[in-house]
Amino acid sequence: MAGHSKFKNIMHRKGAQDKKRSAMFSKLSREITVAAKMGMPDPDMNPRLRLAVNAAKAQSMPKDNIQRAIDKASANEGDNYEEVRYEGYGPGGVALIVEALTDNRNRTATNVRTAFSKNGGNLGASGAVSHGFERLGLIVYPASVGNEEKVLEAAMEAGADDIQSSEDGHEIWTPAEDLHGVATSLEESLGEAESVKLAWRPNLTVDVAEGDAQTLFKLIDALDDDDDVQTVWGNYDVSDEIMESLG
Repeated sequence: MAGHSKFKNIMHRKGAQDKKRSAMFSKLSREITVAAKMGMPDPDMNPRLRLAVNAAKAQSMPKDNIQRAIDKASANEGDNYEEVRYEGYGPGGVALIVEALTDNRNRTATNVRTAFSKNGGNLGASGAVSHGFERLGLIVYPASVGNEEKVLEAAMEAGADDIQSSEDGHEIWTPAEDLHGVATSLEESLGEAESVKLAWRPNLTVDVAEGDAQTLFKLIDALDDDDDVQTVWGNYDVSDEIMESLG
C-alpha cells in the first residue's frame, strides 16, 4: 500500500483469488505436476516442488489433491506444459509481468494479448519491463507470528536480505537461489510460512490514480481468470483510500 511495497499490492489481489478456489487449486496442481516432472517427485529433494507444495498448503489445498498432482508426474500422465512469460504495460503506465504454464503457446498468447488490449494495456516484447524488476525469493508470515524485531532477528539468522513488516504481516526477501535454505531455516524458528515463492519485485513503483486503478484491476482480473496464467506481478502502488473506494 502507500508508503511501502506491499506484496499483495504488487501481486494480483488475494480477494479475487479467494472467490475462485477451484480454479486456484487447478493452477496449484499444474505447478506441482510441472515441478515434479522437472526433478525428483520428493519435495525434500526438489526445491521447486517443495515451493509448489508449500504454496498449495498455504491455500488449504487438500493433501489428497497435492499427492494426486505429484503422482500424475510420476506416472508421466497429463499434458506437457511449458513456462512462458509475457510482459506489457497496463493503465497509468504500470509495468506487468505475467507468468503462465501452457500446453498451447498460441492460445495463451492470444488470450493474454486480448486481455491487455480490452483493458487499456499493451503487450510488449520479451524483456520490455522485466529490467525494472528483481527476481527474488519471497517468504510471507502473518503478523501473528511475532513483532518486527523477532522476525527480523530470525530472518537475519536465516540469511535473508531484507524484511518489510506492517500490520498485515511480514515479507522476507532473499536471493532467488537462497530461498529454499532460508525458508527451511525460518520454518524451524517461526513455524510454517503463509507463502514461499519466487517473486518479481519492482525497483520502483508507480502511483496509480483511482480511474486507472479500476481499469488496471479489471485487466489483472481478466489475466488471472485465464487457466494458463499462474501469477501476475506489477509495479503499481495504490493508496489505501483508493483501495477502499474500489471495495
